Amino acid sequence: MPDDSAPELARDPASAELYDQLQYQVAIFARRVEQARIGALGEQRNSMDRAAFLLLHRLDRTGAVGVKALAQAMGIDSSTVTRQVAPLVDCGLVDRVPNPDDGRAVLLELSARGRQRLEEVRGSRQDLMRVLLADWPAEDRETFVALLTRFNQSIEAHRP
Repeated sequence: MPDDSAPELARDPASAELYDQLQYQVAIFARRVEQARIGALGEQRNSMDRAAFLLLHRLDRTGAVGVKALAQAMGIDSSTVTRQVAPLVDCGLVDRVPNPDDGRAVLLELSARGRQRLEEVRGSRQDLMRVLLADWPAEDRETFVALLTRFNQSIEAHRP
């Protein structure tokens, strides 16, 4: 029995071609994003993997947070956060600080060194985005960000 709650997916030849092109372009995009990260500009080139960048970025936005809350906010499990954050703590980019509400627990917090590193990497990546989109009209850049954000939100909403 078909699921009446799911939107009907169009299967006509025109939409099949559109979705074929889309899935192909998304695959190419994923590969090229990684190549662009590796080819970032300046001294920060090839300097921070995606997981570390996303963790540091999240901590910069949220402030001190527990592992479980961080995992939930990032849409990954706590064991993954624990594994990914350990080297960031070891190299001084993230601090473990006492939880003021529970003396037995700790929170993860972006260290001053982590904030500096994040800003360096962010700046390098922003410079790369400026180069890649230099000949795009401002309206196209804004539209692209809005549509990419919407696409990412759709992916997030679709996750089981």
